[in-house]
Amino acid sequence: MIAKTMRQFLAEHPEMKYIFFGGKGGVGKTVMAGTTALWLARQGKHTLLASTNPVHSLSGLLDQNVFGAPTPVRGVPNLLAYEIDTKDTIARSKVELTEKIQWFLKYADIKTRADEFVESATMNPAFEESAMFENMIDLMFEDKYEAYVFDTAPTANARRLLGMTSVYSMWVNKMVQSREEAKSLRELLSYSKKEEKDPLMEYLLNLRVRMERAKRLLTDDQRTAFFFVTLPEALPIAVIKRFINWFQDFGIPVGGVVVNMLIDKAAVGEDAPEFVRNRIAMQENYMEEIWRSFPDVRALLPLFETEVRGTEMLERMAQHLFA
Repeated sequence: MIAKTMRQFLAEHPEMKYIFFGGKGGVGKTVMAGTTALWLARQGKHTLLASTNPVHSLSGLLDQNVFGAPTPVRGVPNLLAYEIDTKDTIARSKVELTEKIQWFLKYADIKTRADEFVESATMNPAFEESAMFENMIDLMFEDKYEAYVFDTAPTANARRLLGMTSVYSMWVNKMVQSREEAKSLRELLSYSKKEEKDPLMEYLLNLRVRMERAKRLLTDDQRTAFFFVTLPEALPIAVIKRFINWFQDFGIPVGGVVVNMLIDKAAVGEDAPEFVRNRIAMQENYMEEIWRSFPDVRALLPLFETEVRGTEMLERMAQHLFA
């Protein structure tokens, strides 16, 4: 039994501003994010629907190109959609990284080229995730919209993306400590007492301030909520069981669980094909597990007769998600 619906949850959190949807691949995260963004825009909130999934789907969902820049969604005032392009961020990061490494090599009197370090660092797949995270928190810091709805990558990626504040914070604190020790030793061994600029330390301190601010936003349960989407099937349920605890451990507020693609037993009737009756029986079994496992189920969404695509279908979906 649903104790509190999606609509009631949001009504009790009037300051809610950053809403994330995650779950196993193929469960309908993009549809839920699009539906929620459309509903918020219809409530009069200036809303941005953004995709942090490297394999974007928003353009397909909305049937218009929203890649690379916030783009007004046709027919829906107050709503913009944006598939984040990390290309520019990666290029800018390469330049900044090159400058810092060049400065460090000169500072340490090491005769080697910075390019080799930069190329090896930026070839790492984590570099793109880091760039995506930078873009995401840039959007949050700009604070141009009244509501942000993020369509995240499948849960393992979302976990890494949102967990970056903690990982970054630990890394930066260790780097700052090492940097201070190295600087102190260098000053002891130097004849010159002239104070030198330290761009690497400035960068680390700025990054620490930025991460602390991001962490405050992502762990604020009045402004941020992460919703998990599942199907009444074994694998999606197992995925969110595992990851809900992880999100709670990192202090990221979990808003609840949304169950998608339920077959309406009443609509198919008693003489439905055996295949359909078997699927219904399977879903009923897994619904029992969902009720036992998740106390905060917010909505049950039907399997429609056609795919959910375009704002007209999102409107239909919103009638169920925000019933």
